[in-house]
Amino acid sequence: MNNIKIHDVGMRDGLQNEAKIVPTETKIKWIHKLIESNIDIIQIGSFVHPAKVPQMADTDDLFKYFSKIEHKPVLSGLLLNEKGMERAINCGVEMFCMGVSASDTHSKKNTGMETIEAQKRIIAIAQELIKLGHKVQVSVQSAFGCGFEGKISEEKVFEIVKSYIESGINNISLADTAGHAYPEQVTRMFAKIKNAYPNSVLTCHFHNTYGLGMSNCYSAINEGVEYFETAFGGLGGCPFTKVAAGNVCTEDLIHSINRNRNFEQINIDNLIEVSKQAEQFFEKKLEGYIYRAGKLNY
Repeated sequence: MNNIKIHDVGMRDGLQNEAKIVPTETKIKWIHKLIESNIDIIQIGSFVHPAKVPQMADTDDLFKYFSKIEHKPVLSGLLLNEKGMERAINCGVEMFCMGVSASDTHSKKNTGMETIEAQKRIIAIAQELIKLGHKVQVSVQSAFGCGFEGKISEEKVFEIVKSYIESGINNISLADTAGHAYPEQVTRMFAKIKNAYPNSVLTCHFHNTYGLGMSNCYSAINEGVEYFETAFGGLGGCPFTKVAAGNVCTEDLIHSINRNRNFEQINIDNLIEVSKQAEQFFEKKLEGYIYRAGKLNY
């Protein structure tokens, strides 16, 4: 567990489905607190059209602000197309995240493209960014099931992963966009990838739609997954899936791992503070547990 890295996506995935727009100055305050928590990677926003996702309208400004700060974790951003790539390059993104949905229905709702078209486009963008010397992560969204189509072929997911690897991209995430994943499936799918491509760097991203997010994380840990995309307070949900549910909560996962003193470099108190501020801002109880129950100190 000492190799685990936390990629907090609360400022992007956590906020994108919230109707109440968070002011830029509030986002800056929350991001500063996340930086102080010693998180490994923070996803600040996504380069999408503001009319589609109004919460992300200030993404460029946030990156320009934080790119000037020294001694910070890696700052990542999500992009969908070539225009997003240009914006991301111009405002100081350090890690470029992009992906394709294994569900044609979800892909069309999210990007306006079917899976095959989106896959070719994303691979070309990723290769261009790698050629320019940038850090890139590609994902398979709806990898464990789709709210619209239901079961997704595991072989289809593996073929998308194979296409990434054969294109020279080995930093790969499986994203449970609809929250359908279950532990045995997680074990099976990540084991197959790791056995076929032992040099791949694997990330998981689980939503808690059916309450299995934490269990799925532990299954991923056991299969050598290194990077975990989570969100403070358990915020989150894709606006383009059928049932939008929160992510695995960052502080909940860290607190759980720390029960065995494996993962103490992250300041969980700062994460709890951000979650409490988010609860006050949105005027609702969030899906995380530790920020409400308090952490155990034994």
